[in-house]
Amino acid sequence: MGTERIANKRLVVGAHYGLRDWLAQRVTAAVIAVFTLVLLVYFLAPGPLDYARWHGLFAQQWMKLLTFVTVLALIYHVWVGMRDIWMDYIKPVGVRLLLQIGTILWLLACAGWALQVLWRA
Repeated sequence: MGTERIANKRLVVGAHYGLRDWLAQRVTAAVIAVFTLVLLVYFLAPGPLDYARWHGLFAQQWMKLLTFVTVLALIYHVWVGMRDIWMDYIKPVGVRLLLQIGTILWLLACAGWALQVLWRA
């Protein structure tokens, strides 16, 4: 018997980024869950939910920071998901690239808008 070597010639295409993206989705989901729990506790606290109370909550720097970190987590979470969708279902490379660039531009605009809303004077 010869020592034949059988090679697995597997072509991997699509959105197969593995552990890194799986972990990123879980970490970003955890950040979003923490933010949701903070808001839930705030909703359940006694007192009226009026403008003055909301303004007081979001006037604090820790809440602005938590909100922006959550927005960034949401943006990255969306990017990983949308990139995977574009890579799995859009086969023409030019169309896929156009959709990915459009997604990136939209998400950057959302991040800029969140910054403006949270820290405008």
